[in-house]
Order: sequence, then C-alpha cells, then structure tokens
Amino acid sequence: MWLDADPLNAAAPVSLEQPGGQVTIVEGSSFCLSGRAGDIRSGAADGLFVLDVRVLSEWELRLDGHALEPLSVSGAEPFSATFVARGHPGADGESTSLVVRRRWVGSGMREDLELHNYSSRELTHEVELRISSDFADLFAVKAGRPSADAAKDPGSEPLHARSTHGSILREVLVSECSAAQPGRPGPTGLTWTVVIPPKASWHTCLEVSVRIGGHAVPLQYGCGRTPQTSRPARRLAGWRQRTPVLSSCDARLDAAIVRSVDDISSLVIEDPLHPQSPVVAAGAPWFMALFGRDSLLTSYMTMIVDPALAIGTLQTLARLQGKKTDALTEEQPGRILHEVRFNSSATADMEDGRIYYGTVDATPLFVVLIGELSRWGVDRAVVDELLPHADLALEWIERYGDIDGDGYVEYQRSSAQGLANQGWKDSWDGVNAADGTLAIAPVALAEVQGYVYAAYLARADLAAERNDTATAESYTQKATKLRSAFNRDFWVAAKGWYAIALDGDKKQVDGLASNMGHCLWSGIIDPDRAGRVAAHLVSPELFSGWGVRTLATTMSRYNPLSYHNGSVWPHDSAIAAAGLMRYGFTDEACRILDAVLDASVTNGGRLPELYAGVAREELPVPVAYPTSCSPQAWSSASALLVLRTLLRFEPRLDLGQIGISPVDGDHRVGNVQISLARSRLTVLTTPDGQVEVNGVPAGVALVVAPPATA
Repeated sequence: MWLDADPLNAAAPVSLEQPGGQVTIVEGSSFCLSGRAGDIRSGAADGLFVLDVRVLSEWELRLDGHALEPLSVSGAEPFSATFVARGHPGADGESTSLVVRRRWVGSGMREDLELHNYSSRELTHEVELRISSDFADLFAVKAGRPSADAAKDPGSEPLHARSTHGSILREVLVSECSAAQPGRPGPTGLTWTVVIPPKASWHTCLEVSVRIGGHAVPLQYGCGRTPQTSRPARRLAGWRQRTPVLSSCDARLDAAIVRSVDDISSLVIEDPLHPQSPVVAAGAPWFMALFGRDSLLTSYMTMIVDPALAIGTLQTLARLQGKKTDALTEEQPGRILHEVRFNSSATADMEDGRIYYGTVDATPLFVVLIGELSRWGVDRAVVDELLPHADLALEWIERYGDIDGDGYVEYQRSSAQGLANQGWKDSWDGVNAADGTLAIAPVALAEVQGYVYAAYLARADLAAERNDTATAESYTQKATKLRSAFNRDFWVAAKGWYAIALDGDKKQVDGLASNMGHCLWSGIIDPDRAGRVAAHLVSPELFSGWGVRTLATTMSRYNPLSYHNGSVWPHDSAIAAAGLMRYGFTDEACRILDAVLDASVTNGGRLPELYAGVAREELPVPVAYPTSCSPQAWSSASALLVLRTLLRFEPRLDLGQIGISPVDGDHRVGNVQISLARSRLTVLTTPDGQVEVNGVPAGVALVVAPPATA
C-alpha cells in the first residue's frame, strides 16, 4: 500500500529466501508461504494470508517431538501442493514413517494429512500440529515488523482465534474432518496419538476458514469435496484449454508459456459483486491486489490467450475511474487508479476498498488497451461501452496530467503519504541522473510520453473505425506534435541516448536506463535514432546477459541488488525486445529474448518479478532478489509477449487485416495455435522459412511480411 511505500521509513524487508527454501501457493487474494516440509514457521515471513491479513502465523507439524525431514514438494496447480517428508530416523539412520501433506489454498486452506507406516510392525506416534494466528497486516510481515493482535477462544475447535482491529471483527477457525482418531485440542493446537498397523496408513482432513464481521469467507476447497470441481480448478482448466498450442524449436519457450498460463490463472481475482469482470493481481505474495499499471500491461500481453482478462480489467478500472479531486488518495476526474485493496469485509465491493490513484502511466495505458481490444476484433459493443471512459482518461491527461501546461504528462504527489515516484520505477530513488542526482518534481518520464503517444494513436484509430474523421485527425495531430517535441527535448545529444525524464525545471534527467525500451515499444522514437538506442540496450552497461538492467553500470546509483537501479525485470526486457523488433532490430531483440528465456529455465520455466543485475559472466545463474514476487503477473505474461514478438504478430481487425512474419532460424516457432477474437489461428513455419496460416476470419487480409519500421 502507498502508505508503506517509502523504504527510508521502513525496517529492512524480510527475505523470501529462507533456509531450506520457501514454497508459495496462491489463489486469488489468498496465498500461503511455508517451508519445504509444509510448515508455516513461527517467527518467519511464512503464513496463510487472506485479504491481506495473516490468518495463520504457525502451522508446524511434529512427529514424536521431532520436526519433519522434507523429501519433495510437487504441485500440478498453483493453488495446491503436496509435501512429502519423513519422520525422525532411528539409530540405524532409517525411517519407516512417511508423512504426506496435500494442501489447497483458496479463501482459506484445506490440508489432507497422511501418515504411512512402511514397517512390518504396528507403530504408535504422537503427532502434534502447532497452530497460531497473529492477524498481522501483510505489509508489516513484509517489512519484518508484525505485531500480534489475536485472542484464542477455548472450546471444541482446534483453533478459534479472533481479532478486532478498529470496529472489524476477524476470526479464523480450524476444523478437523473425517479422522478415525480425532485430535485433542490444546493451547498450542492439536495432538493425536496415532496407532497404525503394519503397512497401513492414517488420514485426517483439516479446514482453515475465515470470518470477517460475522460473515464467512466462502472456502474454495472443503473436506469431502473434489478439488478438481472448484472454481479455481475450472478457471485454470479453461485457461489451459486456450493456451497457445505450441511446438517450437525452443523448449525454453514451450515451458515458459505453459508456466505463464498457470501462474496468471492463479493471480486472477474477482470483485465479489462483479464476478463477470475478472482482473489479475500484481503478484504473490506481497501484491495480491489490482494495480492499474500492472494489470493493464499484463492484460495487453495475455490478449494472445484470451481477451476476457483485458475486458474485465478495463471494465473494473472504468468503474473505479476517478470522479473527484482528493489530495490524500490523489484521485482526480478521469484518472485510473494505482492500487485497490479489498476492504476488511467478506462481501465488500472493490469500490468500498482502499483505493490510491497516485500513478502517472495507468491512465494512458488504459486507452492503449481499449485500442488493443478493437485491433483484436473484440465485440464492438464492449469497446463502445468503454469509449466514454477513454475520453475521460484523455481529458485527465491534458487537464490534470500536464501539470505545467508544457505538453508533457508529469507527476507530483499531493500528499506526503503518497508515492514520490509514480511511474513503474516507483521506489524513492528510482529516477535519477547520471551523477546520481534525484529528479525533482514535477517529473515527466520518457516512457510515459510514449504511452500517451500510443494512447493518442489508439483513440485516432477508434475514431476512424467509427467514421469520426474530425476526432481521428485531432488525435493524430496531437500524437505527431508530441513525438516531435519528445525527440527534441528528451534526446541527450552529447551522450546519444534518451533522458529517463525531464525534471521540474525541464532539465534532462540524463541517466542511461531501460526506459528507452518502452519508448521503442510505443513507437515514439524517431527511426534515425533507434539504432543508437538499440546499441545501448544490448551494451555491456545495460545488458546483463539475463536481460536489460534498469540502470546502466556506468551510472552513479547503479547497484545490481537494488530494486530499480540496476536490477533486471523480465517484463521490462520483454517490452524492450518487442520495441526493438518493431523497429526492425531482430538480432538485438532475439538476444534479449534469449536472455529472458535462459533465466526462466533456471526457475522451472517461471519468471520472477525481478532478479539482480549481476553480469552473467560473473555468475552462471541469475541472482535472486530477496523479496521478489513469484509468480508476478507481468513477469509471467512476458513469456506470451515473447511469443508474440517472435511471431511478429500484429492483428488489425479494425482495418481488416492480420500482420504476421515469424522470425526464422534458431528462433523459429514451428507450429502454434493462438486465440483471436473471432477464430483460432494456426501458424506453421517450415524449416525453409515458409509460413502457412489457417483460420483467418472471412474478409480479413493476411499480410505475411515483416512490419514496417515505426
């Protein structure tokens, strides 16, 4: 939340890289962090979190007084995992007792606990499950300063804890089901005396449910119910069905696509009062909430799978679009929000939640994505319903976004509690000059001007499609004027790159940074300067071997372990590669895409939020960033943008055409089926470079040629 945004005022964050590893299970606004044996360890960043509150702070299993020895962790779905461990070995070093914990997370938790006796004699075990709840706020846990705020109720339940914060009563209940030998509730949790015959097993099922304000948060998985029939399981199955059927020359890409779809599905959240409009949370574990910028870019990337996420995101953001001026929340008419958190209610609408609007880029990206819906052939009625909101967003850009009337969109927080930096590099020191000087507000970011340029062109296309010639010409002229001014004012002629920003005195903030890649993606850069930008993006200063660094090694504030000043973000690199491909720099684009895919291989196909900018020549694997979200929405979706970039796929159904020109050679995507609003395309690229496309909608022309340089 923005109130905790300034790291200068926060304690050092805890690390997700706990000894022995950490396992994340996530579904919607719930997630569980545990060790590899399945234990939620007291005193760590572990926990079961529901609606941004840690409802379990301890869930530790002991067998005969000993901790379990983890053997393996597996999971076919992001919302479940199976932990396999063994009991304490005897004097001979062997153990005949195997513990299996099958866990599902969704608005609470279900755990099936199995104890197997592989010996030839009867065994008696004392099984203890230590259970605690502290109801700590998510951000307090992340910052390493949680405070307990819970009271336990005596009674028949293994745990019934409650907390009253303000006037809101929260409760967590642990219930046992279907146990032949039920546990004994005690002050620390549950204990069982289990007698298991030779070669037999014992089983019980536990449910962790939550109530807020006296209302139960519906548990997705209950004992006795088949998990495969749950709503999350059905949603994941639907996403998998729409996954691009891929047979490429690159196993890295194939694996990353499969993992991408699963991870994004797990991050989908729904407004309880608007379940027909799904949106995607920014990332687990720390940002399981709707973020305007993150959700818009993720939705853009996932269009190749299903436009439903983009539609739901746009509809939700339109409903929550700014209506008034509020200095504390930074709401302004037409502005698209930065972040919304569900209120502390089991049934609350997002509109009743905590909304903060302090971002400068979500508003133009909102218009860009509406234009993308039209390009992909989404039902015109859906787009028409969003069009008035696009116009409100454009009005914000010109009335409120341009603070000083110079034609650029800037940001300057209106409250000391707001974010100091309001672009995607929103850490306190994320925007700085080559000498390390921090940008003074109001700040006009380079990439934001690119987003505005793309928004103007998107609105012009939407107008042209509706035969509104005057509006189309007006926004085309605005885009042309902005592009000309940008290339005049942001180009650092003495250094041959674009400034990251202009500060409040219109001085160039001349840091060499990855933001230029976004400017290529939007098309605002003049073609005669694109070559120098391309060279910088793959230079040793910016390119780490695992992707594009956020800040070059030659800059004063470069730190490969920082959040935004030298780290590598997969989505940032994928956008830069897409921009390079747009301008015809195929080799440079593929070099970056190779790096991103290589990084995914080291993490089982998953791309985390970010990793350190340490050069590949120095260390053979990407260095993890301690509090990186994994999965993280736009990083997961980056694999889909990689696919689109390699296909050079540009649908323009609004113009009655589809452009495609797959990259050949080592990066050839041999056979792929991808979703389009009106059909499912099959693209076959042969080893000799021939391209065959089937499933093109009637009346749509196919253009099989490299796209023209922007």
